[in-house]
Amino acid sequence: MRRKSFDDQACGIARSLEAIGDGWGFLILREAMFGVSAFDGFVERLGIPRNTLATKLDGLIAHGIMLKEPDQEDGRRSRYGLTPAGEELLVVLLALQQWGNKWRFGRKGPPSFMADRATRRPVSTLIVQDKDGTPLGLGDVTMIAGPSAPAALKRAFKKLPG
Repeated sequence: MRRKSFDDQACGIARSLEAIGDGWGFLILREAMFGVSAFDGFVERLGIPRNTLATKLDGLIAHGIMLKEPDQEDGRRSRYGLTPAGEELLVVLLALQQWGNKWRFGRKGPPSFMADRATRRPVSTLIVQDKDGTPLGLGDVTMIAGPSAPAALKRAFKKLPG
């Protein structure tokens, strides 16, 4: 059974999930960010079925997150890379990794973490903050209708607390 598309929802989270897909999409992005560009490289690193990988790559390409180019050494093969939109997902992957490292590994600690390539020091923990740098928690934020919000959504957001 095919799941419902999120592309018609007036929500950046829903549309982002539609573009990235499921967990495989995030893992493909992780590998691409750290240098995997060959189809067989993704298969080897992830253990993903070839047909699933092909479908996921097609979706990431269609949504402008990844690109496909002929391999310079073997024109019969393709290489996959990140578009600028794909590169900007680094912050999303970092947030997921930091959350998972904190909440999913317990006392053993995480098996890996992102670090500054030059200094090898861990990347700072991401926080939500206002434009002035003041940290914000869940109780400090609310949703506000943006310029493209439909009228019904604008009305719904006006009813939110805060």
